[in-house]
Amino acid sequence: MVELLYFPFFVGLLILVSPFVGYYMAFVLNAKVLPFESLFNRFLYSGDPPSQTPKQYLSSMFVFHLLGGVILFLILKYQNILPMNPLGISGMDWDLALNTTISFITNTNWQAYSGESQLSNFSQMLGLTPQNFLSAGVGISILTFVSRSMVASSTLKFGNFWQDLFRSTFYILLPISFFVAILLVGQGVIQSFQEPIQALGIDGSPQTVPMGPAASQIAIKQIGTNGGGFFGVNSAHPFENPTPISNFIQMFSILFLPASCVFLYGKITNSFRHAWVIFFVMLAFFILGFVCVFYSEWNNPGFWEGKETRFTLTESTLWLSSTTAASNGSVNSMHDSYSPLAGGIAIFQMMLGEIIFGGVGTGMYGMFLFLILTVFLSGLMTGRTPEYFGKKIGSYEIKWTLFGILAPTVCILVGTTITIFLESGYTAKGPHALSQILYAYSSASGNNGSAFAGFSADSLWGNLSLGFSMLVGRFSVIYAVVFVAGSLGGKITTKATDGNFKSDTLLFGVLVFSVILIVCGLSFFPVLALGPILEQLLIGKGIFF
Repeated sequence: MVELLYFPFFVGLLILVSPFVGYYMAFVLNAKVLPFESLFNRFLYSGDPPSQTPKQYLSSMFVFHLLGGVILFLILKYQNILPMNPLGISGMDWDLALNTTISFITNTNWQAYSGESQLSNFSQMLGLTPQNFLSAGVGISILTFVSRSMVASSTLKFGNFWQDLFRSTFYILLPISFFVAILLVGQGVIQSFQEPIQALGIDGSPQTVPMGPAASQIAIKQIGTNGGGFFGVNSAHPFENPTPISNFIQMFSILFLPASCVFLYGKITNSFRHAWVIFFVMLAFFILGFVCVFYSEWNNPGFWEGKETRFTLTESTLWLSSTTAASNGSVNSMHDSYSPLAGGIAIFQMMLGEIIFGGVGTGMYGMFLFLILTVFLSGLMTGRTPEYFGKKIGSYEIKWTLFGILAPTVCILVGTTITIFLESGYTAKGPHALSQILYAYSSASGNNGSAFAGFSADSLWGNLSLGFSMLVGRFSVIYAVVFVAGSLGGKITTKATDGNFKSDTLLFGVLVFSVILIVCGLSFFPVLALGPILEQLLIGKGIFF
């Protein structure tokens, strides 16, 4: 009975909490003055931060990522000579360090390494954890820029990147993460600088059990939809996720801030009904995905390898659905161990562009591109001039919209194709091998970070190609939404009339849902048919891979 109520309670709590958090975020990001902010303003500017044009906003973001990336790369490459390295772990190879750097500055947190055996405490605390905050802060900042542009008229300045990033990090992500970290420590998640424990395994062989500041990193890895675990097996490790309560806290933390970003958008644009329409479109995709995953696992009871028996079927399948819907990448079971249909749903959710709530900020601004596309197609079908928030959509906006939607798609399909011909990086055969590779490039291009455990990515080709896919998946979408929003913000807002297509109705929600499904279905159905769909059919015939 408890397990049957678990999912409805989870969804109900998400619906209840998200609007309030979204309104708080909007208040923080649009406030005139916040406590202690003057110290930051004095550090960068002599007075109030100047408002920036789209190109200036993007330039600031580029400089920030470049500086942060160089620092993180040097930390990972030379961690052997840095302090707080009790196990004497050597520095990473350059290609793995580059891949990991790109992974964390793009909010992907793909792990081609095992955290406890290949990273020092210094690298975990001062290298990766700050990027968990900052990369999530960038996502919120870009969404804030887009939101302001929708209510602007005939202007090209929509806020300051540095101020938005500062507010996102220190007034939103940091306090929430601190609160969640306290809750996790209370559940037994380790937060310690204790030396590694020397123990004996079941077979009597000696075993080294690493300790470290895990709770602080786990809190922001979930809150910021990052996903990089302190330990190699992530939240399946009992030191990261020891109890059913810690499991629920982490799983809810994955989704509630991305869901709140929908209401952040609605609050700043003064379009509450429109925000609810977007929210329920996302929620519909999420519920359908979970039902399919749960049904597949319920009817294929033999897939036990790689799953934690201390978690129920609902807890494991809901985590898989949540983490691939929210570009998070953390796991409490190995996704390669699921039935082909369940694994296929996880892949498809990432292929959608991580817009089923998606990452913090990124899910909503990714959905923004599909909203523009839906309005444009609706205008073509009805013979009306396509307008969104009273702003006419032209060829410039549509070109950038299609670029933002299709660029990650190309990375997924081309990266998968080349890797198949290289015939390296995977151990399985047949359609399951295709699924493993397809999952990896979908995860990288969607900035998710999770993986099918059977795919070995720590090779020169794997590190460089997946790193390139992460960059394209992150920055092609950012550049597209900023240019589209900036262009719309520079146009005169026309007064709404009865002839305008309304974006706050059930009909609009159905159209958005349909456009997403059709665009992504046409792009990916052929390759999914050769991978997880074919494997599911063959398993029904008793053929396994």
